[in-house]
Amino acid sequence: MAFSLDIRCHSEIGMVRKNNQDSGYVSPTMLVVADGMGGAAAGDLASTVAVKQVARADSRRQGEEMLTLLAGAVSAANDELADLVAWDRSLEGMGTTFCGAMFDGAQLGLVHIGDSRGYLLRDGALSRMTHDDSWVQSLVDEGRITEQEAAVHPHRSLLLKVLNGQPQHTPDTKLVDVQLGDRVLFCSDGLCGFVSDPVIERIVSHHTLDDAMAMLVTEAHAAGAPDNVTVVLAEIVPHSDELEAMEPKIIGAAEITAVPDHEVTAPLPITAADMAEQTAPRPGTPRPGAPRHAARDDGTPLLFDSEAEESARYAPIDPDARHRLRPWLLTIAAVLVLALAGTLGSRAFLNRQFYVGEKAGTVAIYRGVPDSLLWLRLSSVVERTDINVGDLPRLYRSSVISTIDVDSLESAQATVAELRIGAENCRAVRERANTPGSASPTPGATTPGTSTPGFSTPGAASASTPAVSPSGSASASATPGTASEAAPTGSPSPSSGVSLPKVTEDDCS
Repeated sequence: MAFSLDIRCHSEIGMVRKNNQDSGYVSPTMLVVADGMGGAAAGDLASTVAVKQVARADSRRQGEEMLTLLAGAVSAANDELADLVAWDRSLEGMGTTFCGAMFDGAQLGLVHIGDSRGYLLRDGALSRMTHDDSWVQSLVDEGRITEQEAAVHPHRSLLLKVLNGQPQHTPDTKLVDVQLGDRVLFCSDGLCGFVSDPVIERIVSHHTLDDAMAMLVTEAHAAGAPDNVTVVLAEIVPHSDELEAMEPKIIGAAEITAVPDHEVTAPLPITAADMAEQTAPRPGTPRPGAPRHAARDDGTPLLFDSEAEESARYAPIDPDARHRLRPWLLTIAAVLVLALAGTLGSRAFLNRQFYVGEKAGTVAIYRGVPDSLLWLRLSSVVERTDINVGDLPRLYRSSVISTIDVDSLESAQATVAELRIGAENCRAVRERANTPGSASPTPGATTPGTSTPGFSTPGAASASTPAVSPSGSASASATPGTASEAAPTGSPSPSSGVSLPKVTEDDCS
């Protein structure tokens, strides 16, 4: 007997993040959640690529055909991520989880990679259909820590496998038989990372789909919703022509994010009018870079409005004219800044600005802004730490080098606490890899039901006693190795700092 899916879906930014990097897709034959990572400029693009690739493959298939088709679409998404990184190196480090399934009326063809989860509720009991591709899950598999300890482990965001353009990162696949009345839940870790399985089970088993969805989101909010929250909830119901005619729906980042044309390269979305004051176009090589999210109201990419504008975008400025203009521009800029200083009180303004950056190879907190006016630097070091920039994950490292803007000194200290965890994490990976007779978890080697060798946190007594404080209790004002001009009062919570993206083990290489 063929069944249908009665579906509800929801995606939101949460209460801490500055943008939504989750994406989702639902149709009568497909359910998908993807959790992007890699910073505000790339995580949403990665999840969008995954969702739009599989959406193109959505069709009616049976049994093993579903696995072949969906896994192939996920592989195509992985290839496209690799192409995008090759096209624009600033995208390096982006990636996405993927948790989705095709439905043929009797079975789910499940494809999974990362730590987004798929749950099955049957007869009031909730079970996981997926196995997290995370380091802490490998510790749970080995019996070194419990599920409860994994939920608060400082390295719970370290993923062993994601879609990030690396060919060795292959997803897990399986067929799942369904029964009338079953409920299926796919979610990003913005839900399952902060709401326990027993709570999810109670909500999903005792309430209507609409009420259950609302209550799950409420529980995520009650936990602080520090991450994006994306949930797809469906019930197996008798075959319904109305449900089978449901229009596919994309949610989250993929609703608004345009995947750039890999063959189009342009620095910024400027107009022909912007170029009117420049010299006439000369033959030249297109410059790298492209807008990642610009879109018109109808959703089409806002790249160029006309051939004239496209030509203008590639037109370099006359170098002689640029040199002639530079002294005048510097003079005008200096006058404007000095005028602003006189009217607004630039010293008071700069004293309220903070950022995290690099100082002699270590992480430091600066007061001011990371700029200079002619010979005058507009910032000074407030605190230096013992965190080596070279110990950080690649993505964090590049963020520190390019500077991380924060709202306050406390926010900067909370960000430093998160960076310290990342550095400890990567040192553990490298030390484990260099220890004779042991190896860090091998990306791509974890499959459901198998154990993956873990690695020990340096200085830790056991896997469940890390050398660094969990991010949920980090006291940034007591960060070891800092020398502060003025001891801050209070211990800021991590939520007051910049919400750094999660990283994979590959980022520590």
